[in-house]
Amino acid sequence: MSNVSSSHYLFTSESVSPGHPDKCADIISDSILDAYLAKDSNSRVAVETLVAGKHIVLGGEVRSNYVFSQSEYEQIVKNALNDIGYGNDKYFTKEECLHIDDINLQVNINQQSDEIHQGVDKQDGNIGAGDQGIMFGFANNECDNYMPIALNLSRELMNAVYNYALKNPNEFGVDIKTQITIDYKTKDNYENCNPQSIHTIVCSAPCVRSMDINTAREKIQKIIDDTFKSNKLYDKDKVIVYINPTGKYVNHSSLHDSGLTGRKLIVDSFGGYSPIGGGAQSGKDYTKVDRSALYKARYIAKHIVASGLSKKAIVQISYAIGIAKPLSVNVDTSGTYKEGLNDDIISKFVEENFDFSPKAIIDKFQLDKPSNTNFMYADVAKNGQVGYEKTPWEELDALDIFKKLI
Repeated sequence: MSNVSSSHYLFTSESVSPGHPDKCADIISDSILDAYLAKDSNSRVAVETLVAGKHIVLGGEVRSNYVFSQSEYEQIVKNALNDIGYGNDKYFTKEECLHIDDINLQVNINQQSDEIHQGVDKQDGNIGAGDQGIMFGFANNECDNYMPIALNLSRELMNAVYNYALKNPNEFGVDIKTQITIDYKTKDNYENCNPQSIHTIVCSAPCVRSMDINTAREKIQKIIDDTFKSNKLYDKDKVIVYINPTGKYVNHSSLHDSGLTGRKLIVDSFGGYSPIGGGAQSGKDYTKVDRSALYKARYIAKHIVASGLSKKAIVQISYAIGIAKPLSVNVDTSGTYKEGLNDDIISKFVEENFDFSPKAIIDKFQLDKPSNTNFMYADVAKNGQVGYEKTPWEELDALDIFKKLI
């Protein structure tokens, strides 16, 4: 049913599950990064993954004291796919989805250029930026985790459907997409982080061939209802819901849609609420500012909002390759700053009180030491580069510094 009100201001974000081919590629790339850092914490890694049909192609550059063999790469890839949910099972045929015993792995990984190495690893122990570029962090006060609400809810639903599929492989596959449209009613509400209702929900998930489409839709509708039953923005009688809108969906995985590292940057970041730098994070080591500076920018933006300085914040950082000090740092609160402040004041405060050099970021978040007790890059790839609470760059441990500005 459509909303009764004729006044709408709509914004939409989407999410994809770890079983989506693009996410499979991200997770494989970051699983390789985790494996290299476990062997040598000073490894320099830039690995891309292409998943197409049964073929998995690894490409890129690595500098490390350890060199993985073909069989070791194969084990890393198979373990990653198994964790995602593509273990060999009896519910989907080898024509309907990827089975890990069928994969054909090609490894095209080269030695990283000495010219990059000499600019990144300084003789004085400092670290230059691993590339030039711009990075953006974002936060707003629409949710408890300071992530924008359309993305937050699409991730919440995706996780619910994905976890159900993992527990019930006899019903659903793990290649899932969700999308949430939020109605703010007015542009002013949007600008001031005041969502009014969930307008539209879209969910696509593969079901086993023996399940009819009505049953599939009923099961997913129940997951939707259970996920949002306590959410004040969810009105079951008014929300528009599309579940597998093209009909029954059985064939899935890379057999039917290829995947590539870095092709889900909006999903991984802020759902379109903020600009992004355009560089992928997955498969890159911590010296690559596409990765480390995104984390720092998110950390700063989250603190600005959580400390009450503004309702939303976009933080931009830029670098030149081989240079440790950023070329620029600025904050844009879209006019939502607290009375007595402005973006100039906040930007200057942030630049004066925080170190944005790659080494400082690495040390702060222990990016060279992924572990089961800290974080694993493969888990970050599964859950989102930002907004995933089990990562150090989501911690609000510097609020006292920001509150000095109030």
